[in-house]
Amino acid sequence: MNRTTASRARTLLLLLLAVTGALLAGASPASAHAALTGSDPAQGVVAGTAPTQVSLTFSEKVAMGDDSVRVLDPRSKPVQTGSPANVSGTTYAVKLKSGLAKGTYTVTYQVVSADSHPVAGAYTFSVGAPSQTVVTGTAPAAGGGVVGGLYAFGRYVSYAGFIVLAGGAAFVLACWQRGAGVRAVQRLVVGGWIALTAATLWLLLLRGSYTSSGRFADVFDLDLLGQVLQTKTGAALVSRLLLLAAAALFVAVLFGTYTRREDVTEKRDLTFGLAVGGVVVAAGLATSWAMAEHASTGLQPGLAMPVDVVHLLAVAAWLGGLTALLTALYRAPAERPVEAAAVRRFSRLAFGSVLALVVTGVYQSWRQLGSWSAFTDTRYGQLLLAKIALVAVLVGIAGLSRRWTGRLTDRSAHAERERTDRAPTDAAGQEPTDPVADGDAEPERTELVPGADAGQPAPAREERSTPAGVREQVPAATTTGGGGAGKKADEPTEGGGADGKPGGPTGGGGADGKPGDPGDARRAAQLARQRAAVDAARRKRLRDADENRFGLRRSVLAEAGVALVLLAVTTALTQTEPGRTEQEAKAATSSPAGSGTSAASGALTLDMPFDTGGTDGKGVVRVDLDPARVGGNTMHVYVQRPNGRAFDVPEVKISFTLEAQKIGPLPVNPDHITTGHWSANGVQLPVAGNWKIAVTVRTSDIDQATVSKNAQIG
Repeated sequence: MNRTTASRARTLLLLLLAVTGALLAGASPASAHAALTGSDPAQGVVAGTAPTQVSLTFSEKVAMGDDSVRVLDPRSKPVQTGSPANVSGTTYAVKLKSGLAKGTYTVTYQVVSADSHPVAGAYTFSVGAPSQTVVTGTAPAAGGGVVGGLYAFGRYVSYAGFIVLAGGAAFVLACWQRGAGVRAVQRLVVGGWIALTAATLWLLLLRGSYTSSGRFADVFDLDLLGQVLQTKTGAALVSRLLLLAAAALFVAVLFGTYTRREDVTEKRDLTFGLAVGGVVVAAGLATSWAMAEHASTGLQPGLAMPVDVVHLLAVAAWLGGLTALLTALYRAPAERPVEAAAVRRFSRLAFGSVLALVVTGVYQSWRQLGSWSAFTDTRYGQLLLAKIALVAVLVGIAGLSRRWTGRLTDRSAHAERERTDRAPTDAAGQEPTDPVADGDAEPERTELVPGADAGQPAPAREERSTPAGVREQVPAATTTGGGGAGKKADEPTEGGGADGKPGGPTGGGGADGKPGDPGDARRAAQLARQRAAVDAARRKRLRDADENRFGLRRSVLAEAGVALVLLAVTTALTQTEPGRTEQEAKAATSSPAGSGTSAASGALTLDMPFDTGGTDGKGVVRVDLDPARVGGNTMHVYVQRPNGRAFDVPEVKISFTLEAQKIGPLPVNPDHITTGHWSANGVQLPVAGNWKIAVTVRTSDIDQATVSKNAQIG
């Protein structure tokens, strides 16, 4: 690699590290994909009587352990009993000890969302009256700190490794089959496999600490590793490792048996087999992300997972193929440059990949955002805008690359026509015209060779013509052994001296047949280095001779730089709470009263997010019950969209159930008052207790959902 290329590589690496660091530094540990949308007792509430349990409602299903929810009294002693349980939907509860004293209690939770990200937090409520001392600093730090940063970096490396592995192999099979024998391309694809394998093992080790304690010392805890292997994410990582074993076999055949096949029919059959096997393995690797990430939860997971697989494969084909093309343009040998036809084929492959990215990206954006306002009001939307802008820049630079590709193709075709037209002239015995003007030819010069005696001329230089049509002077490469004097370097030098005796280990002997002077070996090595330097300079001149190829290299290098930044933004995007979830959480906690009991008036207010799964099926239903006591009560029901606007749904039904005494469900059909508002008077609750209030919301003829919460009545 020359200094210019090395400098550019260093610049791209520094840019990548700076962008990755800025994105990861801006991502807080709370940027998970499940959010706490409700609690009972609610944040800051002062309950008149001690609750019997604490319930937490999340925006999606979560995984809990025995200590996932803790309730601490003012002296930091736990008051929960047993393990948390899923009471309904996405609501989880833990029982409390009876006879809780007055004071402020702290609730801490640490769970793992359905899309594999840790969620942690804490809040307080009071019984009777707030206490003067409140437990602080109890919120877990899962997903943050050093372990969180290392986990995020591992995710980046795993994405990059997959892109290089899958995209590089696709470039070789679909665009440039001769590239299977190019050492630089082989190293690139094998490097992608090594990066993905190492990152997967790293993520598997970090996973336990990442979702629990957050301490680096727990990375090698075998008990945590065993727990990880029983989770969905652990199964996905193990599946990825098994698929990487199959990918290793694929790479070995591609760069081994495939390059040695000379029979056209056999090679065509092997190409087809490798293509089918490669697609299966690549799709399996992409599925290992889809089954444990965004696509596996939320709206339409059955459709979202295949779409996510197609999206990842399109990214790999485009950006991974781009990396392979960049490597071929800069590092392929001069005698085996990447052909214009191969660049043309990759241009078509990249265009199809971009179309697939646009279609799948639009669907994923709608699924994760849900509204136009989420683009600007949520961190996920802001990162998505940055990603869209980078993709637009990348497509613009790709357009320039396509123009250089067209020129490269035209020039190659023109050169072929010139060779065809010149063939009859050459056959007639006419010497072809030297494409280099007489004035451009360099005069032959006598140079000193390092290691030669002072005043001795350099070895004779022979003239040869490069493929570009430029004649250059290169050393005649004579040997320096005594018995080998006058021979060229490519001739055997194992003969003896003038008397026919064998020469020494340097390949020749002296005039008397004795081994040559050790200085001969040094001079031979110096000449070999000279020849290598001349050959490298010749290859560079050949590579830079075509201005169109030079322009293509520059534009592809710019594409690769933007792609590095794009990959960093995408990695940060996968660790950020989706816009839908963030807006739901904001809507659920928008009222100061929250979802608990007002001590001043005795009225009860419950906020419950719902999702019927259909078009325009998300919102928040609020139930106001006054005075929330035994006997008659007045109930008001309000339905809002995620943005807070009134939502007029076709039907709302309410039911009350006291499970402890097997009372209910007691149905209530409220009257429609105005847009998004229903009301019912005389709602009779016969006894006091912890009542379950269930609300059924229907948003279309076939789409409806039932959400519920428990509340203390009386």
